[in-house]
Amino acid sequence: MRNDIILVDASDTPIGTMEKLQAHQEGRLHRAISVFLFHPDGRLMLQKRAKDKYHSGGLWSNACCSHPRPDEPTDAAAHRRLKEEMGLACNLTPVHAFIYRTEFPNGLTEHEYDHVFIGTTDEIPTLDPEEAEDWKWIDVEELRRELAIYPERYTYWLRVVFEQVQLIYNGSGIIS
Repeated sequence: MRNDIILVDASDTPIGTMEKLQAHQEGRLHRAISVFLFHPDGRLMLQKRAKDKYHSGGLWSNACCSHPRPDEPTDAAAHRRLKEEMGLACNLTPVHAFIYRTEFPNGLTEHEYDHVFIGTTDEIPTLDPEEAEDWKWIDVEELRRELAIYPERYTYWLRVVFEQVQLIYNGSGIIS
């Protein structure tokens, strides 16, 4: 079964679809989603990506990151993938979008127009082992220190967007 994702231009206008692995092999700009979940006490949920993922396996990342299906709205994709990867459902708010590009040692390139969502939950996740092998709550100041000292333990996109997300979230809710 093909796993097609949405190719976009720099304005996030769809320009076609492509099989996910091929898009990463060719470094094509595509639409993505990232979900950041905060506990009501302000801690951030991280997931440790499954070791067998074809890139960034075994690294800590935000609660959920994935791609919308062709013709699937980004908010629907965020809710679907959060449920599939972490077994969680909660209200999500779109807060940011950005483009990044990084090349991995295995020759793949992540080039994404990433839509960022924030939610709040105190639920315990039920992990899909093909997606995530572990999870934890972490204090945002502790994560900031960890990212500075041990950046290689974390996904590239988490390192890029963490500060922006943390500024949007004030520990008790989303800053409007």
